[in-house]
Amino acid sequence: MKLRDIVQESETKAGRAFDSVILVLIISSIITVTFETLPDLSPGAKRAFYIFEAVSVALFTIEYVLRIATAPKIRGYIFSFHGMIDLIAILPFYLTVGFGLFAGIDLRAVRAFRLFRIFRLFKLARFDGAIARFAKAVSYAKEEIMIFLFATIILLYLSAVGIYYFEHEVQPEKFGSIIHSLWWAIITLTTVGYGDVVPITLGGKLFTFVILVCGLGVVAVPAGIVSSALSKVVGNGEHGKV
Repeated sequence: MKLRDIVQESETKAGRAFDSVILVLIISSIITVTFETLPDLSPGAKRAFYIFEAVSVALFTIEYVLRIATAPKIRGYIFSFHGMIDLIAILPFYLTVGFGLFAGIDLRAVRAFRLFRIFRLFKLARFDGAIARFAKAVSYAKEEIMIFLFATIILLYLSAVGIYYFEHEVQPEKFGSIIHSLWWAIITLTTVGYGDVVPITLGGKLFTFVILVCGLGVVAVPAGIVSSALSKVVGNGEHGKV
């Protein structure tokens, strides 16, 4: 049996076993990352977690190299969704240990994205097609999405400016500047509304109502853009594979 049949295929017994081992390792790694956040861990537990992480990264690295070596198109795999996630899952460890970079940033949780491979393990190939169609829909609508994001940034800034002029005189501790007002603008425009910063003037309340109405569009418009593009992809019968 060729190495490619084991690493790239899940139809064979060996291929399914390989994917199963990787999935168990991914799940174990996610669980370990979760438990590492517990307070008052003993030095022994911390050392055990670190050893498990080092072993996991070593195995993930071997897997990554094997996938590159057996990929039909090496560049295609490296820059694919799965390839980028596979790299991000191991790269921070080497940068931290070897160069002291990203010491305060933990990106191991992105390994959860690797669980998408479970679709392939259980022969749910249609999910690969669904992911491909969604990616193509985003690609189709990227210009509209970029324009919308740019408009949202402008609206966010104008919201902060508006609430600042309405509220800074009566609430200087909360709306001391436009920069301070950006937090209110973000939570209001996204319709989250934590309630920690609220207007108390009539003008501020009316302005907030307008921003809340705009916020509904901020939530709905991207979904509509992607849905329209996805309908176009499905309608054209484009069933690319990841």
